[in-house]
Amino acid sequence: MSTIEETIHQMGRQARAAAYALNQLTSDEKNTILRAMAAAVRGSVAELLEANGKDLEAGRAKGLSAAMLDRLRLDEARVEAMAAGIDQVAELPDPVGQVLDDWQRPNGIRIEQVRVPIGTIGIIYESRPNVTADAAVLCFKTGNATILRGGSEAIHSNRAIAAVLNQAGAPEHAIQLIPFTDRESVAVMAGMDEWLDLIIPRGGKGLIETVVSLARMPVIKHYDGICHLYVDRAADLEMAVALAVDSKTQKPGVCNALETMLVHREVAAEFLPMAAEALRAKGVELRGCGETLRILGDAKPATEEDWDTEYLDLILAIKVVDGEQAAVDHINRHGSHHTETIVTNDEEAAERFLRAVDSACVFHNVSTRFADGGEFGFGAEIGISTDKLHARGPMGLRELTSYQYRARGEGQTKG
Repeated sequence: MSTIEETIHQMGRQARAAAYALNQLTSDEKNTILRAMAAAVRGSVAELLEANGKDLEAGRAKGLSAAMLDRLRLDEARVEAMAAGIDQVAELPDPVGQVLDDWQRPNGIRIEQVRVPIGTIGIIYESRPNVTADAAVLCFKTGNATILRGGSEAIHSNRAIAAVLNQAGAPEHAIQLIPFTDRESVAVMAGMDEWLDLIIPRGGKGLIETVVSLARMPVIKHYDGICHLYVDRAADLEMAVALAVDSKTQKPGVCNALETMLVHREVAAEFLPMAAEALRAKGVELRGCGETLRILGDAKPATEEDWDTEYLDLILAIKVVDGEQAAVDHINRHGSHHTETIVTNDEEAAERFLRAVDSACVFHNVSTRFADGGEFGFGAEIGISTDKLHARGPMGLRELTSYQYRARGEGQTKG
């Protein structure tokens, strides 16, 4: 067994013990520790920014893109947002202990279905150091011990954040950060089902597919965000332009940004020039189907690959479709089951679209950028699951719990 494997398995044993200790804390005790974590973050701004500066310097030396450096960067405002997010989690209702159902059997036994922690959760992520805090505190609030493995580009920031969180009085080893950034650590985590009950990869498709192929425990996946906006023939076209611009440009490098716009043929000639003018003003490159090119002569031709691409950039693919069913068929074939929006004033068309699209989040007259745990009122999120089982969509506190059955009686026997 290598040194890396020995170290991570020891962390797994420690996490299991910590999970049992966490399970005995009351909601008030957990919230007190969470508030202490937020205070510790606010009191450590200089240390956190110094550590982040090392990561930024290394990132520039490696030639990271401006977008990647921005994802990596911490400043005073982002550190404060991290602390405020912890405070917000402390204020949220604790799902642990919630009675989901209860009933009494004819023999007098009373049975309850109660939310409980999952236990131990491994989280593998890239780039953004704030994920260290978000993941740790959501797991802590729900009584789960967590083992975090961040990317090499943020190693100094991640270590500093984890160290600050561990100053706040949590049970020992409740929050652990793997000190290694090599690929072996991912394989070790994925194979230690003795110690981890669940693993959540957050990052590029390659990372997620690697974890899925190696994991011996359940995996909750956060695959690509190939999000669509369909402009129906009954759409308010000015609203559609505003939603398209917001969905694509408000923050293009995130998973809930718009990547493909579908337009009903009956409104394409009127709508596309309006949308193109507004999108180009924001620096968006347009790639279109043949009919789009006939209307927007200077758009680039879209290839089949464009319909399956998550750009995470100021690029938008556009396709003219025959109607609502054609839009649904395109989305279900090419989408990543993340987030899709219909823009229409036809309520029946909207309801058909909401029922027919097979995605975690399906919106009517709402920007795709609202597919977010914070916007849903969940506080910080652990990610957005494109799976269908155990969790789907933005993952907040409830999605980090399981349940158990508790039976109470007066000595009933089956004999």
